[in-house]
Amino acid sequence: MAKLLVTRGIGLLMNTKRISINTKQSVLSSLWPMVVIAGFALTLRPTITSTGPLLAEIRLSTGMGLQAASLLVVLPMLCMGVFPLLLPWIGRRLSESAWITGGLLAIALAGLWRFSLQSGWALIASALIGGTGIAIVQAMAPGVVKRWYPKRVPLAMGFYSGALMAGGGIAAMLSPLVAQHYGRWQSGLGIWLVMPVIALLLWWLRPTQGMATITKSVPINFFSNRRAWLLASYFGLANAGYACMIAWLPSYARSLGGSAQSSGELIGIMTVFQVLGAIAIPALASNRLDRRPWLFFAVSIQIIGFAGLMLMPAPMLIVWVSMIGCGLGACFALTLTVALDHLSNHSMAGALTAFVQGIGFVITAIMPYIAGVVREWSGGFQIVWLMLIFTLVGMLLVTIRFAPRQYAQAINLATS
Repeated sequence: MAKLLVTRGIGLLMNTKRISINTKQSVLSSLWPMVVIAGFALTLRPTITSTGPLLAEIRLSTGMGLQAASLLVVLPMLCMGVFPLLLPWIGRRLSESAWITGGLLAIALAGLWRFSLQSGWALIASALIGGTGIAIVQAMAPGVVKRWYPKRVPLAMGFYSGALMAGGGIAAMLSPLVAQHYGRWQSGLGIWLVMPVIALLLWWLRPTQGMATITKSVPINFFSNRRAWLLASYFGLANAGYACMIAWLPSYARSLGGSAQSSGELIGIMTVFQVLGAIAIPALASNRLDRRPWLFFAVSIQIIGFAGLMLMPAPMLIVWVSMIGCGLGACFALTLTVALDHLSNHSMAGALTAFVQGIGFVITAIMPYIAGVVREWSGGFQIVWLMLIFTLVGMLLVTIRFAPRQYAQAINLATS
């Protein structure tokens, strides 16, 4: 009897250990893809956001004008627009893994070059190379997210968006410190070579289940789809505020008496609230397919923030920047989620978000350049903030049209 009890006890203990090991493996298999996603999301903004806080030093060293300096943001944004539009034609030539690996290598190359460049045009060229890499990885990311987390798209997209924005904020905060430590602005930009190298290691160790071997084109011409154009325009305007903020907020803060470090910290504060908005708002919106109430909130809070920047910037600058950041983060994640909601097939949904990002980032890229021209013409940023308020009011009106019951009919207008 005693021997039987001992045998059963040992069996129970072994079963318990087996269950514990299986549970740990299950948790790891669930979380590891998110670590990989976070790894390459963190690489997608430092190339752009690291230049803003050091813009005064860069301009003094290279003699760049404001319009030329705006290209440091405009060119990567244009790359983010052009590559996704070409993806249906060029995507089939290489595997998904090859594209993402190549994109991360391009970002790393741009960072390496920035350690030693001396001229403004070389810096702009590095922005073009890095922007190409960013565009490639960013175009692939939503399809990967939807494939790995098909039942948790809002949460996964929120996490991806939060990591993407966190990378930009960290770069904006730390770049002036690195530049000050080494006495060279080039070091403050080149240090971000580290991020794509880490991302490459994580990507090579990614889970293999459910990976697409080839990025196939889909039998839908989104160029003739009115809903796709509406989503793309909405996405472009949603990111216009972000592009203008990372390009010109540091300069605006320094015009109010701030230092390079404090202007970088402002981008960091904005990013903290972007991450909170990108993660918290999609999580709150995940219980219902209708994302419009939260989109209304995300757009409205930005209107209040930009109005504050225009009317009383100095006393409550951190408050306005925080509100704008929260709205921008929520808007980015929710807009991509709404695009993914339109189609259940992950390949087609990924193609739609590629189109949305493509047209959207072309629109986004134009805004910092226009803002730079307006700033030089007017001598201040007030008209820039007013311009962004008008675009946000237009977005409020468009948000009404994103009713879930109309998704199927709207996205099939050009495919029936």
